[in-house]
Amino acid sequence: EVQLVESGGGSVQTGGSLRLACTVSGFTFDDSDMYWYRQTPGNECEFVSTISRDGSTRYADFVKGRFTISQDNAKNTVYLQMNSLSPEDTAVYYCAAEDGPIGLGQTCAVIAGTAPDAWGQGTLVTVSS
Repeated sequence: EVQLVESGGGSVQTGGSLRLACTVSGFTFDDSDMYWYRQTPGNECEFVSTISRDGSTRYADFVKGRFTISQDNAKNTVYLQMNSLSPEDTAVYYCAAEDGPIGLGQTCAVIAGTAPDAWGQGTLVTVSS
């Protein structure tokens, strides 16, 4: 059974840091690139970062220099280290094993609902000013 389980969300103040984790089962990182997306209030689902099978990474412009994606193959876990957080980073963060249909006006929950074997349930990050 394929599962993706996020953890590490919580509440922090502006300038703080959090590390999100996504532990997967039922597949390995040799099989799939991994992605982090986020759902901010009132907006559509947006891409945050990805790490490919060869270890290359890519980031959305709004997190470059602040967030770092990494993975631990032995632990079947992908991480998102988030530094210098601001209230604009408040969102539900999802990990996914697919390049989701972003940019079509859909929420992450809707997209995740269409691919439950490829998305986690999300973890809430709240950044207060």
